[in-house]
Amino acid sequence: MQTDLRGRDLITLQEWTMDELETVFDVAWDLKRKRALGEPHALLRDKVLALLFFFTSTRTRVSFEAGMAQLGGHAQFIDSDTTQISHGDTAKEIGEIVGRYCDGIAIRQCDWDFGNTYIREVAKASRVPVLNMQCDVYHPFQILADAMTIMEKFGRNLKGRTINVSWAYAASYQKPISVPQSLILLMTRFGMNVKLTHPPEYKLMPDILDQARDNAKKSGGAFEILHDFDEGFKDADIVYPKSWGALLTTTDNAESARIGKQYTDWITDSRRMKLAKEHAVYMHCLPADRNIEVTDEVIDGPQSIVYDEAENRLHAQKAVMALTMR
Repeated sequence: MQTDLRGRDLITLQEWTMDELETVFDVAWDLKRKRALGEPHALLRDKVLALLFFFTSTRTRVSFEAGMAQLGGHAQFIDSDTTQISHGDTAKEIGEIVGRYCDGIAIRQCDWDFGNTYIREVAKASRVPVLNMQCDVYHPFQILADAMTIMEKFGRNLKGRTINVSWAYAASYQKPISVPQSLILLMTRFGMNVKLTHPPEYKLMPDILDQARDNAKKSGGAFEILHDFDEGFKDADIVYPKSWGALLTTTDNAESARIGKQYTDWITDSRRMKLAKEHAVYMHCLPADRNIEVTDEVIDGPQSIVYDEAENRLHAQKAVMALTMR
């Protein structure tokens, strides 16, 4: 166990060692038990976390605010549109000033080719930990919760398990690529067999793919890219089909939507689930486009673990906050 993570930024899990991540999981399960038993755990009494949102949120905002309250501290919601951030406050100024007011800064900034840069600029100027609530490249807290949930279902040793990280059709909007990218980066570090399945136009960043391949090589796992939706489901222990935009093909939302309409049959239904292993579980970071991205029968069915997954956002985030903001 790594006992000194005080002051650490969490921008991508790739920058944390496996020992450090194992510590996060240990603390997350301990805090989950304490909450279940009603045991107080005010580890961050009088601490304040600034929550800076450039994009809307449900699970992320609620879980961070609830988590800080349960840890004895306070989460301060900051909307970029209703503050001077929209009128010129720079990333450096946010890091310098908010970092002096608060004990941590959490940011969601998903603008393509900008979000991660902005978060790193804030972190460079901040004297307190900066936590990435999602950017254009990474979504570390979602993937911590995903890994925690998978381990609850299959045990902590995930070596040899197969996960299918797949694109799925959605009509709502052109979603960031940060979830699939962070998924393939972390799951390949566990020695899992990772399938990345997507239409040719929906590729991920080349350097992320290279890192995933290197992770798989080091861990003894496997990483492969497929372009056949059904093929990705075959023999999988975990299926994680979700939509993302064709951002590496086009940054025009209308063009990306037009491309997506070629693949409206990429929907997770009971027939597809039967292609996976009998004990396979269905995961999604939510919100899902119901009966477009996934059928009600699947997302509300016995193989779905989306609500356990969503709950674990709370516990994983509390663990990181407790470890870094002490």
